Amino acid sequence: MKLPIVRYGDPILRAKGKRIAAVDAHVRELAANMIETMHLANGIGLAAQQVGEALQLTVIDVSGAEDQESTLKLNGTEVDSNSLMPLLLINPELTLNKETTLAIEGCLSFPEITADIRRAISVVVRAQTLEGTPVEIEASGLLARALQHEVDHLNGILFIDRMSAATKVALRSRLKRMQRENAPG
Repeated sequence: MKLPIVRYGDPILRAKGKRIAAVDAHVRELAANMIETMHLANGIGLAAQQVGEALQLTVIDVSGAEDQESTLKLNGTEVDSNSLMPLLLINPELTLNKETTLAIEGCLSFPEITADIRRAISVVVRAQTLEGTPVEIEASGLLARALQHEVDHLNGILFIDRMSAATKVALRSRLKRMQRENAPG
């Protein structure tokens, strides 16, 4: 079922997600709905906060972005990243590579806004699957960027927080309008 995507201005986007102690029917249904919602919105990632739930749950699918390379090692073994998509991660914890790069990013909660964001070129993420299995994923390229973006969401951090000061100034009026339009009440 397609879920409504929360837009900037809703305080849930600033909420740190609660750890998921056990996967129950609600979490399974939410995960399935998040994957469907992400695909229907043509996104490559979606965090639970973006559909109104402050939980440590994210889904990612970079398989449609053939023009942007990603590498993936699952538990130390290199695999084709597309073969594991969509990725569903519970309680993810990131370790960032020190080397960074600047690239354009957007966000489903900020329609029509993009900006250059500096991110680590590669990451290691430890998380659980829907079945409760612990996994370790080493990623680079677009997948590494998407993992950082989505884990930020799970911690109440938005991509606008990582924009340069000049970009924030340039977008100030659009962001203020969006915040007003989407604030509760």
